[in-house]
Amino acid sequence: MKVICLPAHKLPTKLDSDTKYFSLYSNSGRPNVSFISNGWHRQLERANIAPSNLVWDFVTIALSVAAADLSCERKNSEDGWTRQIELEVYLCNPEPWKTQYDLLEKAFRFLTGDVWKFDFKGNGIKAPSSILPLETDADCVSLLSGGMDSLIGAIDLISDRLKPCFVSQEAKGDVEKQKAFTTQLAPAQQHFKWKNPISNSGRKESSTRGRSIVFLGYALLAATTLSKWKTEVVDIYVPENGFISLNIALNSGRLGSLSTKTTHPVFLGLIQNIWNNLGINAKLITPYQFKTKGEMLLDCKDPDLVQSLVCGTTSCGKYLRYGRTHCGRCLPCMVRRAAFLKAEVEDSTKYVHNNLNDNEAVKTSGANDIGAVASAYVKYQNKGIERIIGGALSFSSTDDRCKYAGVVERGLQELGELFKGQKVYD
Repeated sequence: MKVICLPAHKLPTKLDSDTKYFSLYSNSGRPNVSFISNGWHRQLERANIAPSNLVWDFVTIALSVAAADLSCERKNSEDGWTRQIELEVYLCNPEPWKTQYDLLEKAFRFLTGDVWKFDFKGNGIKAPSSILPLETDADCVSLLSGGMDSLIGAIDLISDRLKPCFVSQEAKGDVEKQKAFTTQLAPAQQHFKWKNPISNSGRKESSTRGRSIVFLGYALLAATTLSKWKTEVVDIYVPENGFISLNIALNSGRLGSLSTKTTHPVFLGLIQNIWNNLGINAKLITPYQFKTKGEMLLDCKDPDLVQSLVCGTTSCGKYLRYGRTHCGRCLPCMVRRAAFLKAEVEDSTKYVHNNLNDNEAVKTSGANDIGAVASAYVKYQNKGIERIIGGALSFSSTDDRCKYAGVVERGLQELGELFKGQKVYD
């Protein structure tokens, strides 16, 4: 599977039939050529956002990975899941990035479960420029998705008297929530809301494991607008609870397609290594790596504020499919419901499947998250947490392994309490 992401004027007259083409930052208007972020370059220049070519190239790589991930169907691979993707991207200055081929391929192999091969070319789209580049007095960057964890993260930063610049990926159903949260929390703070406008002609892959890298690209782009960027390392906060971040496979069926690694410490560590190697002045911070979602909610530094806003957050993996309503039975929904229970906070969220013990909720076809959690919890009770973890923590140091194991165990205990209350089992 070969994908090429390049400026529109670099498109060959005759396109190879076995290659997918994406035009960078413009719509070429040619049939069978998809495009990435049409018009966004001009939008950034109007906003006086002027990153270095090095940072801009990272953003271009991130968007190109997401485009390739979207356009290459897994069903066409030999095992129905693992793809071999050859991605060619035109950059401003490819030379620094050529030194990072191994780390990039390793990072995205971990993130998406595929075999990646990168090839970087020159003469790409130059970074947006401005006579008076935007500079803000924010002292850090924080991702704001519209979910519970990012809300708690924002509240904690503001409670600590930090001045975060918020970054959001605009998504259907979340845009208004993102705006409302920043209005409530810190209306004077900068909030960048950027779309992920990848237009793909042809069939699409639904798993989209690579989409999270775009969020990191946007965060890095936002970091360059801070006045401290020129002289200090900018902290980028990634607020995610440790149980979901590790996303331990609860059964053998969740080892591949249902086990995302968006904020896993291995993936974020590889991206950090790449940034460090290239002298990119940003540091990824995961303040809740050793906390469960319930512990995050329970320990939030402004209990009154979080309780007034938390039921308006989005957690469901099938939110749009259910008409912007939480399904109640996917793993993110169940972790959310268990968190409310742990923190003893009233949950007024509307769930399509409020009762986890009825036949409709415990479906027999497709992903059965209820069954996966129930079987994992029973195994944990009978044989201990190590039988659940297996080799999933082999990446960790001796000192951190106990902490990682602890957050997995406590997260599973929170789910167990939810299931007991729902009478999923006696």
